[in-house]
Amino acid sequence: MGDAAPAGYGGEPRQSNGQRPEPLATDKPGQVVEVEWDESRPMPPSRGLLFHPDLLFGTQLGRRINDYTFFDYDQREALHLSEREQRMVVELFDRIEEELQHPIDKHSQTLITDAIGLLLDYCMRYYDRQFITRHKVNSDILTAFHQQLREYFVSGHPERNGLPTVAYFADKACLSPNYFGDLISKESGTTAQRHIQDAVIDRSKQLLVETRLPVSEIAYQLGFEYPQHFSRYRLTA
Repeated sequence: MGDAAPAGYGGEPRQSNGQRPEPLATDKPGQVVEVEWDESRPMPPSRGLLFHPDLLFGTQLGRRINDYTFFDYDQREALHLSEREQRMVVELFDRIEEELQHPIDKHSQTLITDAIGLLLDYCMRYYDRQFITRHKVNSDILTAFHQQLREYFVSGHPERNGLPTVAYFADKACLSPNYFGDLISKESGTTAQRHIQDAVIDRSKQLLVETRLPVSEIAYQLGFEYPQHFSRYRLTA
């Protein structure tokens, strides 16, 4: 995380020289992180927080950790902080570091995990802000998603590739599935999976009304391997 910076045009944080500050990125357990840097340039100041999953066992944070979907975001989908947001994050880092310097006692795990949870909650808030300030770009992604959904069912893709997935459309947008899913939910109020299910149902209704195809053929055209899967899908969607 680089030096604090004021917010610039479109809500994106900027430094006083007009450059973006270093972003805040998150990684989940098992991810390999590689940093490449031009040795002719000075490395910007940065801080990091690493914690073992075992630390969360039996804690409130452990029960909520899967709510923080940004751990599955790609590095290019990092969080860009305003000056005020960056000050808050630094303060939370300082609070965690101060607790780590305290002799271990029966309160240590709770206090440390609560502090980490507070940091992650602020990251969730700031990501929500970032989705809002990128409304125009995100709106275009949502529009493209709807167009690609329509094209998917008239292009023969279902017969070749099966039912469409969130990952398929995320790849089309050059985004990770989790970031794409969160973006669609924030922008439309509905999950990406729900959009896909609605598109499948709408297309099935169209085929049932406008053609005389048997249900088995309609199921195949929609990407279902077996007709009974289509019937169950219609009941549960």
